[in-house]
Amino acid sequence: MQFAPLYPLIHKLLKPAFPQCLWAGAAATKTIALTFDDGPHPLHTPYLLEVLDHYQIQASFFWLGVCVDRSPEVAQAIWQRGHWIGLHGYHHRSFTLLSPQELQQSLLQTQTAIANACQLDLAAVQQQIRDVRPPNGFFTPQILRWLEQWQYRPVMWSVVPEDWVRPGVAVAAERVLNQTQAGSIIVLHDGYCGGEDVAQIAAEIIPRLLDEGYQFVTVDELWQCRCTAPTVGPTAGPPTEATIHSAASTRSSKSDWS
Repeated sequence: MQFAPLYPLIHKLLKPAFPQCLWAGAAATKTIALTFDDGPHPLHTPYLLEVLDHYQIQASFFWLGVCVDRSPEVAQAIWQRGHWIGLHGYHHRSFTLLSPQELQQSLLQTQTAIANACQLDLAAVQQQIRDVRPPNGFFTPQILRWLEQWQYRPVMWSVVPEDWVRPGVAVAAERVLNQTQAGSIIVLHDGYCGGEDVAQIAAEIIPRLLDEGYQFVTVDELWQCRCTAPTVGPTAGPPTEATIHSAASTRSSKSDWS
């Protein structure tokens, strides 16, 4: 059974109940965030990057640490393109099943994997890469309190086409297009479940959303537009060139996807 039609209702119920999470951006402007969970994947993600390169879209990726360790070169390619990075846990295991110690360790392991894959300073990664999306969207008020205590920012979604069950590219794309509005956070998956279709879905929705006047921004840019956004580390902004990108002297060139 597919629950895609129910997600807009779930979003409307949960957003006011848990305002500390980023569920969507401001509705005043036609900015939206395109986000991807469960990667990086050695086969699916490179095709997705070609699509993003072609349309010059900055996206946000919520990584599983185990996938970063398995595909460090893909993680580095994403990082070098300037996409925003968040945490999805080391394994795809619901946070509700973890003790506080296990949850904190899962996030720290993922940060370590990112530092190793992208050849970055671990202390800088731990300070700056602190957006967290719970696997399966499952959390409790206590989990949110832990994340706040550890200075992480919980990021959720407003458009969920349920692409991981592979309803078909056309179906998933139409769900995104029908549900997207100003401020939407769209979640797709470039991992082992649903990643086979992610590049095609992105290639279908991006030009149509651009034609409708939407501007793609990162999750961090949506946080910055929130007057009540929590402070993370010394700033809530992206890592500085001096701290994080010291090991990345050049960006990957744009590919000729068509």
